[in-house]
Order: sequence, then C-alpha cells, then structure tokens
Amino acid sequence: MRSDPVFALIDCNSFYASCERVFRPDLAKTPIVVLSNNDGCVIARSYDAKPYVKMGEPYFQAKDKLRRHGVVAFSSNYALYGDMSERVMTLIESMVPATEVYSIDECFADLSGIPENLTEFGRKVRSRIFQCTGIPVGVGVASTKTLAKLANHTAKRLQAQTGGVVDITDPFKRDWVLRNTEVKEVWGIGRRMTAHLEAMDIRTAMDLAKADAWTLRQKFSVVVEKTARELTGTPCLELDEVEPPKQEICCSRMFGKRLTELAPIKQAVATYVGRAAEKLRSQGSVCKRMRVSIRTGCSIRTRPITPRALWWSCHTQPATRY
Repeated sequence: MRSDPVFALIDCNSFYASCERVFRPDLAKTPIVVLSNNDGCVIARSYDAKPYVKMGEPYFQAKDKLRRHGVVAFSSNYALYGDMSERVMTLIESMVPATEVYSIDECFADLSGIPENLTEFGRKVRSRIFQCTGIPVGVGVASTKTLAKLANHTAKRLQAQTGGVVDITDPFKRDWVLRNTEVKEVWGIGRRMTAHLEAMDIRTAMDLAKADAWTLRQKFSVVVEKTARELTGTPCLELDEVEPPKQEICCSRMFGKRLTELAPIKQAVATYVGRAAEKLRSQGSVCKRMRVSIRTGCSIRTRPITPRALWWSCHTQPATRY
C-alpha cells in the first residue's frame, strides 16, 4: 500500500468532437470540428482537424477551407456533452478511491491506495472508459496535481509511444518530462506569465522547478511559488472532492430556426428556467437575481422579434441565508 500521495489526471481527448463521433462512427477517420453557439467559431477540433483550423477561428472565415479539406462541422450540443461527461466521471469514480471533477472533460483522481502497477491501472481505466462510452482519454500519473497535468500532456503529445498513459512518479521519468516541456505548457502558466518567465531565462518546466520558490513568490504570486514546488514533487494542492457552489448558473441554447410566434418562445423560457432551477436546488442555493435575454439574428431587443438564441442566468446565494 502506497503512503505517498499519487494523483492522476484523466482528460478526454478532443471531448466535444469525440462525443459527436460516438454517434457518427462513419466519421471515425474524418476530421471534424464543433462550433460555438450560433455557429460563431470553432471551439473543438479532432486531432486530424487541427492542421486545417485554429481554435477560436470564426466559422465564416474557415468554412471554405474546411470544405476543401473534407472537414465536417457540427453545431454544439451541450446537453449531449454534459450527459457524456457525467457517464465518464461516474465510471472514473467507480474505479478510484476519490475524485475531483476539474472540468467537463477533466478529472483528478487519488491513486494513493491502488496496489497494482499504475501504468497498467491507467490503461485499464482508459480501456473501460472507451469500451463503455466510446470516448478516448489520456491518463497522467504523478506525485502532485501539477505534475499529473504535465504527465497527461505528455501522454497525449506522444500518444503513439505512450499509448495514452504516462506515469512520472519515478524521479528519472519526471525529470525527462520537465526538461522536454516548455514552460508555457505548465498548468497555471498563462501567456503573460510565460513572457515574464522567459525574460528571466526560465524556458522549460525544469527551469521553473529549479528556480528559487521564494523569489517567484515575491516577484509574482504564491500561486507561481506553489507551481514551482509542485514541479519538484512537493504536494501543495490537495484533492478537492466537494465542488464549490456556483455563483452564477446559465442555461443557453440556440433555436433550430427563426421563430415569429410568442407561444414557442414562452415554452422555451419555461423549460430553460426549469433546468437552471434544478441545478440551483441541487447545490442548495437560492436565486438572488435573474435575467432573461433573447437575441435576434442581429441584436438584442426588449421584445421577442424573430429570436435566434435564448439566454437565462441567475446569480445565487447560499440557501442558509434565505
């Protein structure tokens, strides 16, 4: 039984695109992209679509290019993605002692009590998720959450060699990953921070791990200090098993066609408010402020004239204050 903490990051590969492929197996070898609300821009790309389009690129600019390269575009279906995410997270929870759902397609897991080889266990998790949901995942295993993110990045970057699973609990493997990973790929290091670090000649994850943690705290923040310490194998971030209550709940959808009558709009408003209210009750909060917006094809109006999209949100507060 392992006494030292061991974390795994399980991340779905091109999650939105993978969800679409589950129900379109004929597109298994066809590059696909998923578009944002109102088909505005590209928000997800399958691996084979990445050479042809950038993340966030407006669809109207990329449409002809995608068509020439045989890339299939899907409108976003957030209800489907949420359901598939819940299935994946439920499977992970059934296989590990504790989990922290980090995002719709990412989950941290505590592997401290797993007796078997961690690489083999990661492959088992990966195989079961794909068998039960059809979603491919990458698994990174390490002694800290930040290192687990790097291990996961390496597993996906070198998938042909790693099989989608990388365990860097061994110091030798950890140092190899740190030396061969740019500092911009470290969890929590954004574009601006990367520029500041590179000005200090910190260009790789290994450079950041070797930097003086106290100097990083004084010059930047305690977050950067903790990141550097985690890269050396010192755990500074614990597994957060309880998800904090949301301060804002949003339910946003696009109509499949233009509407000119009030009745279906009223029905949509009631449906979306009901769905958001379920989420509100599930986290034990009450609504402090509510807002409903209906957007036409060109602007937001106070009256529902040929609406294309409906947006509802509420600002919450703890139920104990009610």
